[in-house]
Amino acid sequence: MESKLDTALLEPTDMNDNSKVDPAEDLPEDLPEGETSEGEASEGEPESVAAEDSAPKPKKRSRVGPGDKLSDDEMVRQLAALLFASSDPLGVDRLVQLLDRPRRPRVVAALEQLTQKLSETGLPLEVRAIRGGHTLMTSADLGEVVGRLGKGSGVERISPAALETLAVIAYRQPVTKAEVEAIRGVQAGPVLRSLVDRGLVRVLGRADVPGHPLQYGTDKEFLDRFGLMDLGDLPRDSELARD
Repeated sequence: MESKLDTALLEPTDMNDNSKVDPAEDLPEDLPEGETSEGEASEGEPESVAAEDSAPKPKKRSRVGPGDKLSDDEMVRQLAALLFASSDPLGVDRLVQLLDRPRRPRVVAALEQLTQKLSETGLPLEVRAIRGGHTLMTSADLGEVVGRLGKGSGVERISPAALETLAVIAYRQPVTKAEVEAIRGVQAGPVLRSLVDRGLVRVLGRADVPGHPLQYGTDKEFLDRFGLMDLGDLPRDSELARD
């Protein structure tokens, strides 16, 4: 007669017994595409964060370049060479680029130092602000001497009538031919054509009035010829009255 103990030992072990689970059963079932083993989606980050990571980030550009390593004296020398060699006035921003991007205040200070050095040496040269930039020019008190170079070379002179017309255009621009004639009291057609041909005056557009007449204004040659930085340097009524 079998005892209950023998019967228990002879009976097969229950398949639900956790002590003899197949190791393969520890592996998780196939996960849905895009999920990790922890049940989190691989794209679980907020869309805004993902967009920020994928968006191209602007490159940081250094505004200061190798030119800032120049000494003050070296910068003044290079600045003088640039102003002397250039046929057109150079603005401060352009000078910053040509000097290999030193700090802008240093270029401004170098312009002031160059002006002071030229004055101290007594050389007939000076830094002049003209047409939105800076250039090297002969001193104004030697204009008569320098003017001898042009004698006999057919240099065009501006007649009093042309000067009067040019003054009207400079102060009243944009202005039409009819407006110039109303101020001067004489026909201005031939004089206007002459000023345009010389590059002192240019056509700016058409007036928004019946007939749409041409409007005139001064050209850059006007600023060069009269040594003006911009039209704001024109003398005002009060200054003309004192003279």
